[in-house]
Amino acid sequence: MSKDSLRKPVPIYTTPGDWSAILVYPNIFNTLGEWIGWVTADRQVYNVLGIYVGWITEEPRILRRRIMEGELPRRAPPIRPPRIRPPATVPLPPMMAELPFEIIDVLEEEPGLLHTVDAGELKEDMD
Repeated sequence: MSKDSLRKPVPIYTTPGDWSAILVYPNIFNTLGEWIGWVTADRQVYNVLGIYVGWITEEPRILRRRIMEGELPRRAPPIRPPRIRPPATVPLPPMMAELPFEIIDVLEEEPGLLHTVDAGELKEDMD
């Protein structure tokens, strides 16, 4: 895979087929172009705070186990990338396979796990 093909924006869909994020490897942005996370070389997804979110599939969509056991892996986040200008249109989504009960679609069922740097329930309150 060439370096240019890695930089090509890839839309990330929900199981019903809604466009909810965009991958510009290795960073993930929301549909407004704000950074919400990143993906590792082994397809693991982390949010802007370095908290494990799940994994990215071939379709692509972001999935995770419904029940997470044990300590969630955490990584130091990379340097915050600049905001991107998302595409005006994206291709139609592929047909998505139905998920087993123990797997959830993060962008559909728990979109708050992928939030911007200045949002999220783990963000400290301003005094």
